Amino acid sequence: MTRTATRTAALFAALLALAACETIEGAGQDIQNAGQAIEGEAQETQAEM
Repeated sequence: MTRTATRTAALFAALLALAACETIEGAGQDIQNAGQAIEGEAQETQAEM
């Protein structure tokens, strides 16, 4: 019984770690896209000056 519980806990922890990686990667991409949009706006503003 203890062996099964340990395996189940390890599997659950691995699944949580994988889900967290996916979430962090998606957030990083969103932040990168926002930064690119801001950079584009800044370049347009600078060109108008």
